[in-house]
Amino acid sequence: MNYLIVLRWRRELFIWILCRRNVQRIICSSRLPLTSLETQRLLSEPAPGISASPSEDNMRYFNVMILGPTQSPYEGGVFKLELFLPEEYPMAAPKVRFLTKIYHPNIDKLGRICLDILKDKWSPALQIRTVLLSIQALLSAPNPDDPLSENIAKH
Repeated sequence: MNYLIVLRWRRELFIWILCRRNVQRIICSSRLPLTSLETQRLLSEPAPGISASPSEDNMRYFNVMILGPTQSPYEGGVFKLELFLPEEYPMAAPKVRFLTKIYHPNIDKLGRICLDILKDKWSPALQIRTVLLSIQALLSAPNPDDPLSENIAKH
């Protein structure tokens, strides 16, 4: 079993991967961000129905497109989102919102998303890919018990 320990000290991010009897230490400074590895993976191995690419002007800002999941009310839809990585990432969750208008109980009229991993359930072990897959899953299975829009949740 492997364990991942992430520690931020000053402007450097220290990552230890603990294996059974082996400890590997990776140091990522602000000049070599951890996000570059995630970005490469997003571009080379895109998740089905999801595309994400960083902005040319700001590597912390991503343009995202999610296709509506099959066998859901959103099937056939194409949804644009924006994702922004705060300075504290991966210790803080990314900021994500829908740019495309959507009728969904967990997404408000401004595109803000009610999803636990974007709030109190965030962990530095999660990645951009995980967040986007979770948003895609939310389209398939809305959570009316934790709505952002009470009116939509009632329908």
